[in-house]
Amino acid sequence: MFAKPPPAEPGLFTRNVLLFLAGQNVSLFGSSVVGFAIIWYITLETSSGVWITLATVCSLLPQVIISLWGGVWADRYNRKLLIMVTDGFIALATLGLAVAFWAGFRSLEMLLAISAVRSLGAGIQTPAVNAIFPQLVPREGLARIQGINQTLNSIFMLLAPAAGGAVLAFMDISWAFLIDVVTAAAAILITAFIRVKKIERASVHDSFFADLREGIVYAFRHPLLIRIIACYACSFFLFVPAGILTPLQIGRSFGGGVWRLTANEIVWTVGSLAGGVFMSLYGNFKDKPKIISLCLAAFGTAFGCLGMAGSFPVFLAIMAVAGFFFPVIATTQTVFIQEITQPAMMGRVFSIIQIVSAGAMPFGILFFGPMADIVSVESILIVSGILLVLVGALYYRSNRNIAIPYSGEPFAENSVTPPKKND
Repeated sequence: MFAKPPPAEPGLFTRNVLLFLAGQNVSLFGSSVVGFAIIWYITLETSSGVWITLATVCSLLPQVIISLWGGVWADRYNRKLLIMVTDGFIALATLGLAVAFWAGFRSLEMLLAISAVRSLGAGIQTPAVNAIFPQLVPREGLARIQGINQTLNSIFMLLAPAAGGAVLAFMDISWAFLIDVVTAAAAILITAFIRVKKIERASVHDSFFADLREGIVYAFRHPLLIRIIACYACSFFLFVPAGILTPLQIGRSFGGGVWRLTANEIVWTVGSLAGGVFMSLYGNFKDKPKIISLCLAAFGTAFGCLGMAGSFPVFLAIMAVAGFFFPVIATTQTVFIQEITQPAMMGRVFSIIQIVSAGAMPFGILFFGPMADIVSVESILIVSGILLVLVGALYYRSNRNIAIPYSGEPFAENSVTPPKKND
């Protein structure tokens, strides 16, 4: 099941790949610093759950709405240029916010508006980023590069809260905005030096909506994509309790204290870091649906165990294990989609995936948040864990009778029946 870690292929760690990883992770660091700074600033200024909810909605909903457009643009236009333009768009909006704050216009409504603008940029950029990887990386190297990318993501996500907290503690939130502007400019400059192979468009339509319809029909008629889309919807909805309710569980069951909440975030990130390293070494799985199913079952088991943890050290150990499996499943799902999707459809397919994954989060918050005031968080975690195990089992069962194109040949654009697996 686990491939031995191969030596670095000469064509894998190319200048283009290294530049792209550097640019994207530098940009991620700046965006994460601003994200943490905005949430913490609103929390400190208002101590209001309503304002926090509004900030969360403004950071999620716009990217869900714009993603379909972003996917079509990623398939119609130059993906590298689209990534650079959206980085610049976000940086200009953030720079305007920094100038406004320096000038004394400190409005919470302005923070929400810029969060929405930044979310729009992310919704346009994310499908292009996911779609461009196969243009830079050989198919056999996708899992390793995505594993390395997940490792770098975890490192910067570990550093970003510390940087955001330091800025708020010793300087002013405007400097957090400036960090994002500088990192975005650096990312644009780095990306400009990348050479990207052109892809052949499957078809060209004058109508934007014809392209949009073509992508939706392709995704929902594809026998493997429709299953993984359903898997995304169910699993991300069930991830919500562990994501938003565990801080509440810590306060209720183990006692308050910022250090406990910080420890919770750190062990998750360290687990994710280990998972990313694992994927960069051993992530070239052949039977990816099986790995996805096993990871969902492992997630479900870990979430159920969180609900039964009797002490805080045990809770942290389980959280680290859960963190390990996140990059494993995220990388495997992403690479699997990249392998089975036609290159000219990649942007639209990933826009649908983004809508499903990002859209499931607000629904999960609205559903599980109020429920936590009626039943215990532990009970919610146990039930959601059991349901995740069930989702993993159903996903595995649904793929048993479908031949997976391990040869690397994507399904034909209008194919409903996949090709038979080569002997």
